[in-house]
Amino acid sequence: MSSTDVAPECCCATPAERRREKMRDTIITAAQAIFTKDGEAGLSMRRLAEAIDYSPAALYKYFASKDDLFEAVREQFFERLLKRMDQALNGSGTTQELFEACGRSYIETALEEPSTFMMAFTGLKEDTRPVEGTFGYAAAEQLECMIKQGIDEGILRKVDLALAGKAVWAAVHGLTILLIQIPTMPGGVTHENDYTREDIIRFHTDFIWRGMAAPGTIAT
Repeated sequence: MSSTDVAPECCCATPAERRREKMRDTIITAAQAIFTKDGEAGLSMRRLAEAIDYSPAALYKYFASKDDLFEAVREQFFERLLKRMDQALNGSGTTQELFEACGRSYIETALEEPSTFMMAFTGLKEDTRPVEGTFGYAAAEQLECMIKQGIDEGILRKVDLALAGKAVWAAVHGLTILLIQIPTMPGGVTHENDYTREDIIRFHTDFIWRGMAAPGTIAT
């Protein structure tokens, strides 16, 4: 599935619909600026309304709540991620190389706009599930399809697809947050040299793949 298959932009939008979408983008941009400066605690619907010279009541016509706003930011992240994943999957390479390229896509997409990424996953509820038809759902589906492809080829061990997808996401997401907070990984207790971002990304994506590989498929 490509990103063009999900939530396509209507080329026949009415002027009113285009104005509404433009206003939503304006609100999101202002929210991102406030979040970058003051974090979640500094972001409220009232302050957001003041920032764009809008009334709080009118703001609720576009976003029902702060959670609704965060969800919109998440969707923007996953939309950009799917475009990057499509580019990776349209390239040449083995299943492992494409798998690792998609993991790298997640990290690189987040690092392009780190404050937006952090905002996107702020306030995520415990029971939050991707909704079918959203970019978030498509990204999760794409990941599970890649894992299934590896299983069908006999190079990944048989696993529960949903559980494996969650585990891979957790591993890549966790590294992404660390790279935002600590751009260059310091050396460990037995190594004084610092590690570059590329060092850790390359090792981490290979580490994830090896953890899922079928026995005997990866040379030591």
